[in-house]
Amino acid sequence: MATYVMSDIHGEYRKYLLMLEKIGFKPADTLFVVGDVVDRGPEPVTLLRDMMERSNVFPIMGNHDLIAYYNLKNLCREVTEDLLDTALGPEEMNSLIDWIHEGGQTTIEGFQKLDHQQRADVLDYIHSFTLYEAIDVGERTFVLVHAGLGNFRPDKKLREYALTELLEDRLDPERQYFDDPNVFLVVGHTPTPYFWGKPQIYHSHNNICIDCGACAPNGRLACLCLETMEEFYI
Repeated sequence: MATYVMSDIHGEYRKYLLMLEKIGFKPADTLFVVGDVVDRGPEPVTLLRDMMERSNVFPIMGNHDLIAYYNLKNLCREVTEDLLDTALGPEEMNSLIDWIHEGGQTTIEGFQKLDHQQRADVLDYIHSFTLYEAIDVGERTFVLVHAGLGNFRPDKKLREYALTELLEDRLDPERQYFDDPNVFLVVGHTPTPYFWGKPQIYHSHNNICIDCGACAPNGRLACLCLETMEEFYI
């Protein structure tokens, strides 16, 4: 029985399947996906629907997942002739344009292939993503959050962080966020080549950065086993 973490799969469904095969993922194991399941890569909706069927896979919200949920929900509105001009207001339209610019087109295309019930199920699933997790593995505690802990204070509870602080504000990997040496912060969001020029998991000051740019030309999908700290790459 093992606990694994991945992040920023970004629609790379084939890499995800290859990773599950590589780690020998079993029903007794647990996988946490630390945000950004969707967008950019070729099969984000297929990836979502696979994760939905696995009771031992637990998704955490990323900024791409949140904006996908918001825009897909808007696109699901019933548009009649009378409502055509007002179905998407300026705010909704700008959000849709920004999302497409950031890689949302592949998510839209996959979503369009679903029937009404399948679309509703996918939206319900994204809505169920947690904003963070704090899990104990042996003597260590791992705080899992997509981007970081923006506007961090030692006395600030996880539930007190705003969405942007968890999903968009990038962490400082050289900062020790927790005094306890057995507490680790695990994040995605910022590709690790930004920190040290390599698509490899970056460890520093009890921060573990696991976004190795799965959808980038020279990037890799990374997976970390929290019991052994063994790293896997596709």
